[in-house]
Amino acid sequence: MGISFWQIAIVVVLVVLLFGRGKISSLMGDVAKGIKSFKKGLSSDEKDNKSDSDKDSNSQN
Repeated sequence: MGISFWQIAIVVVLVVLLFGRGKISSLMGDVAKGIKSFKKGLSSDEKDNKSDSDKDSNSQN
């Protein structure tokens, strides 16, 4: 027995009533900023690791 559409709709309505649309949209904006900064950190780590490995391979030659 899974979650029905009506159960999800009731939860969504309750969340909107409790927090309001403005607070939910600002919360989603904060989540989006967090995801962007997380991805930026991952890409910078990959660049750092790649440059470190390039330095290591150059020093071995």
